[in-house]
Parts: sequence; C-alpha cells; structure tokens
Amino acid sequence: MTRSSISRRLFVAMLLAAGPASAQTLPPRATMSVREAHARSRAKEVILVDIRRPEEWADTGVAEGAIKLDMTSPVFEARLAGLRAENPGKPIAIICRTANRTRHVQEVLGKRGWTGIVDVRGGMLGDGSNKGWLDEGLPVGK
Repeated sequence: MTRSSISRRLFVAMLLAAGPASAQTLPPRATMSVREAHARSRAKEVILVDIRRPEEWADTGVAEGAIKLDMTSPVFEARLAGLRAENPGKPIAIICRTANRTRHVQEVLGKRGWTGIVDVRGGMLGDGSNKGWLDEGLPVGK
C-alpha cells in the first residue's frame, strides 16, 4: 500500500468517523439549495466545489462552474486552502451526490477551524427532502 493511498484512506476514515459536531463547538451549519448555489456560482459570489470521485463525475457530469476536487485525494485540504487563498472572502460551496459527504466534510473542516464552507443541500441527485442539481434541470459540464 502506498503512502498516498494510506493518507487517502485515513482521511476518508476520519470523515466517516466524525459524528455530528456539538452546537457548542461549531456555528450552525451553513447550507444553500442547488438553485442558490448555481445562481451564486454564476454571479461569482461563491466558489462551487464538487468533492465526489472521478467515476461519479463521469457518471452524472459536474455542476456547471464547479471545480472538481476529489475529497479522498491526499491533497484535498491543501487544494481547498489554495482556492480559499485565491478567492479571499468568498464562501466555498461544496456539493456531492446526495449531500451526505458534504455534511461530514463541513463538520470535519469546521472542527479544524475552517469557516465559510457551505453545504449544497440535495447534492447532484437529491436526498429525499431536497431536489438535486439534476432534478432541478440545472446545467452540467464534464
């Protein structure tokens, strides 16, 4: 097993093991709908980041304007920090398949001191309570 695959597995395990953060350690979870994420991304008000894996991007396409950044990559957090440095003051809206992973990533990063990470409700496919990007007929790219 390579060092990068070990790092990737440890990061994923950490994300999956992270339970809900207590209200005392994190501010309320910031969320936005897929329609709001699309409009705010187009207006350059947020940085939209698709945190899924490459095979998922190939399967459904990527939300228009989203930056592809595999959350299992060993450089995930460093690349996210680079995006933050390139776009000071802009929130980073993260999207995945159904918003399960984005919730976990948001919580883990919040515990590490990150702010301005916004969960896109419903993700690409919807989650039962929220329509997804594809359900809303929003544009996708590759």
